[in-house]
Amino acid sequence: MNKPSVKNLRLWLTSGVAALAIGLTGCASVASALGTASSTATSTGTVAASTTTTLALAADHDDSADYSYDAGSVVAIDVSNPTATDGVTVADGVITITKAGAYRLSGTLSDGQVVVNTEDGGTVHLILDNVSITNADGSALAVLQSKLTIVHLAAGSTNTLVDGKTYADTSDDAPSAALFSADDLTITGTGTLNVTGNHNDGIAGKDGVVISSGTVTVTAVDDGIRGKDYLVIKGGKVSVTSGGDSLKSDNDSDQSLGYVSITGGTVSLSSGDDGVDAWTAIGLSGGTTTVTKSVEGLEARVITVSGGTTTVTASDDGVNATDSARTGGDMAAQTNTLLSITGGKLTVNADGDGLDSNGSIAMSGGTVVVSGPTMNGNGALDYNGTFVVTGGSLLAGGSAGMAQVPSDTSSLKSLKATVNAAAGATIEVKDSSGTVVATFKATKQTATLVVTNDKIKAGETYTVYVNGTATGTTDTTQATSAGMGGPRR
Repeated sequence: MNKPSVKNLRLWLTSGVAALAIGLTGCASVASALGTASSTATSTGTVAASTTTTLALAADHDDSADYSYDAGSVVAIDVSNPTATDGVTVADGVITITKAGAYRLSGTLSDGQVVVNTEDGGTVHLILDNVSITNADGSALAVLQSKLTIVHLAAGSTNTLVDGKTYADTSDDAPSAALFSADDLTITGTGTLNVTGNHNDGIAGKDGVVISSGTVTVTAVDDGIRGKDYLVIKGGKVSVTSGGDSLKSDNDSDQSLGYVSITGGTVSLSSGDDGVDAWTAIGLSGGTTTVTKSVEGLEARVITVSGGTTTVTASDDGVNATDSARTGGDMAAQTNTLLSITGGKLTVNADGDGLDSNGSIAMSGGTVVVSGPTMNGNGALDYNGTFVVTGGSLLAGGSAGMAQVPSDTSSLKSLKATVNAAAGATIEVKDSSGTVVATFKATKQTATLVVTNDKIKAGETYTVYVNGTATGTTDTTQATSAGMGGPRR
């Protein structure tokens, strides 16, 4: 199995704890998603904890130069009536590609399999051109060995891969998804790919998986799309409905791997567990990502939002930065755990905590709107370390029992208003001159509203209105330590 080379996207994570005497000015520096993220928590003259996470961005295995192939040398395979040829064997319903090169697949294979198993070290191009493959007892398309496999979705084509509910081979290293690759896999093109994973996952790669373009729709009983080393979505339209996690990367043996990155495209996820789950890191820097259903929307040790539009709906925590290697109810801040927001738009609707970090949160830009829980056992904001805000705009509504606000070392000020707003109500906050400094549309019963932006000034008094009726006044506030903390699992 190939290991990522210098071309791979590497995320190097380091963490440390410091106790340094400095001034009262809080600081936080964050760079682009999959760039550099750090959070420095300050108390009265002392740095209480420091988390520095370096995510060094190189190129992943995807290289546009690899996409080209000799059109005159493409081998046509009609899976309805395949014949053996140089580089292709056919036996017992299994079509096996044994040499690097380009192969155009078309037709319908109602109970069989296409296998890629090459040893020549070259790239295999699979051009899916209105092909439908169904396998009753295994993967529909299985890459057992290939330096790199690129799946091209031919223009105007609709392609279908369906596996069986039970597999004949259930050994540890056997394929476990309708589209499976033991090595690096790229999906590109302008056509459509529909994948149904009846056994386990829809698309699974033991190394890296990159989707650069195309319309990819996945339905799976467990995880939708899984790249063990990494999963990168750069473009296209990706829709996943899964019983488990929708997008997943779970390499837990190498701290530079186990990450999910979305840099472009339109991604829609409906999950029976996490919308996006990564062992190491999640980076959202572009595109539109919508999690319409999940238990937890985004979960990783380091989560960086630097661009794009992200909308999350969750029955538990919306965004959860946690170290999955730690279990139990440890209330201490995880110094290697961070939620970093530097840009983009993040909207969260969660029945559990809205933004939850078992370490710290750092925000220097972007727009964040949180509709948090109605029950007092959770909060719209929940962090164990610090939440330092130096830029951007934050609105967080939710219950009152566990309500937290950003750290008082933030350069931007915050206010927390106590309200009684029903679902559908409009909450406005106005300064003493009557200027609206924040507007929040309640999607559920809301008892508190936290506002942080550059319009909130120290010493100013603000009036809170619910549906146009003044309900009270408030001023700037300091951080409270009401968070529950502790990882979910």
